[in-house]
Amino acid sequence: MASVVMAIMAHPDDAELSCGGTLLRWQSEGAAVVLVDLTAGQLGTRGSAAQRWQEAQAAARILRPLARIGLGWEDGFFQDSPAAQKTLIDLIRRYAPKVILTNALNDRHPDHRRAACLVERAAFLSGLRRIRTAYPAYRPSHLFFAIQDRWQRPSFVVDITPFWDQKLALIRAYESQFVYRPGDTDPPSYLTRPDFFPHLEARAREMGHFIGVRYGEGFLSRTPLPSLPWPLW
Repeated sequence: MASVVMAIMAHPDDAELSCGGTLLRWQSEGAAVVLVDLTAGQLGTRGSAAQRWQEAQAAARILRPLARIGLGWEDGFFQDSPAAQKTLIDLIRRYAPKVILTNALNDRHPDHRRAACLVERAAFLSGLRRIRTAYPAYRPSHLFFAIQDRWQRPSFVVDITPFWDQKLALIRAYESQFVYRPGDTDPPSYLTRPDFFPHLEARAREMGHFIGVRYGEGFLSRTPLPSLPWPLW
């Protein structure tokens, strides 16, 4: 069975924006991808929860993950509770990912840090055998934090150059979030600014520059990384 990489993110489109190229690359190298959206993006300036889910499914038709799971937690207000932990622990144990990717530990959106801390705790607790769920205890080998809106120096960078166009296609599947047309009933937002995609490309070029490639995605690790060579599977 293929090794699994699980992206557990606060909102639909977080994974595509922050690590879509990495998921595409690792999938091409033999990994199976599982996506978990903690919320449905209910508080987003644009689009509805139902529309966001349809767009998430459109992105999934490009990425073709093993599974995409929307937990539907309350956007902006979800908390690290025993019930939330047991839900995530059960998912981690069910899919037994070798690697978990999650939100940035420090970022513009407060949900990102909240999600990152919640997922970090769940990844550890998942390995404790005395916590009973439907599946046996399991702890992932690696947990990495994406770099999102706020710049951070990466622990490592993944070369996504061959997958850049596909990453953009994943992001553009979320039309409600990134496309503003005069006359729209929803107002423009931080994500519909004309300079948003140029900024996204500039960040990818900067991360790629660290490792001598055109485009990259950076991640943070709290623990020392394994010796090269990569990939992890």
